[in-house]
Amino acid sequence: MMGEELNASEVGERGLLGDRVYALVDRSDGKVVTAKNPRKWPRLFDFRATFAEPLLAGAKAPPVRIVLPDGATVSSGQADLDDILSRALNREVTLEATDSGHVDAKSPSSGPRTAKAEEYWPDMEGLDHRDTVTDFALPEGTFFDCAVVHLLTTATLDRLQELYPQGRFEVRRFRPNIVLTSVPAEKSFIEDAWVGHTLAIGDVVRVTVTGHCGRCVMTTLPQGDLPGDSRILRTAAQHNQVRVGVYAAVLRGGTIRRGDPVRRA
Repeated sequence: MMGEELNASEVGERGLLGDRVYALVDRSDGKVVTAKNPRKWPRLFDFRATFAEPLLAGAKAPPVRIVLPDGATVSSGQADLDDILSRALNREVTLEATDSGHVDAKSPSSGPRTAKAEEYWPDMEGLDHRDTVTDFALPEGTFFDCAVVHLLTTATLDRLQELYPQGRFEVRRFRPNIVLTSVPAEKSFIEDAWVGHTLAIGDVVRVTVTGHCGRCVMTTLPQGDLPGDSRILRTAAQHNQVRVGVYAAVLRGGTIRRGDPVRRA
């Protein structure tokens, strides 16, 4: 569903506290619902979800409040939630949580230990597949696509904007966990050189950059007032091998806050 912007967050081995604790699962095939397959889930970005109460490490996740496309609000505590969401999505779905809903848990409470999802590949040069749908496995015991942290710099966004001035390369289109503000004059894919290196965020948190973040059709979809635009992904494919940002694993947890300095450790 649509993401949210935070001014601070606890970070642990499983990434930002509470991130992807919940997921919707298709009852017909057991696959995790994702906007990566908009042909099957065309309205997912018309939904918004937020926690109803503050998150506490080690505690059970609080209920989530979901705003439907028609503006109605429902809660994960409702007995009829699955039926409401199934009608809204026009497919039978079930809300599931990791490890009975603990916000920093490592394994899902139900369903297969290694969940699967689907991804639609548009007919676009530079992608691994074209005009087809493929399955992919989520990291064991999680609802993440590939890694627990996704980092993105404003230098990369500015470079993409320079390459395609008519596009709207806004942070929310790419849905990173952490946005790093670069010096204003920097317009390049600087984080590509960080793979294999450790970053210090603030005084405590340390992450290791594990790989490049290859992007998908999701970045081309309309989100709120952002229009659908296939050239967003095409620009990344033509100029940076479809890479926008990097993935990371957490070496040392702690609290991160807006404005924290970031450096190579």
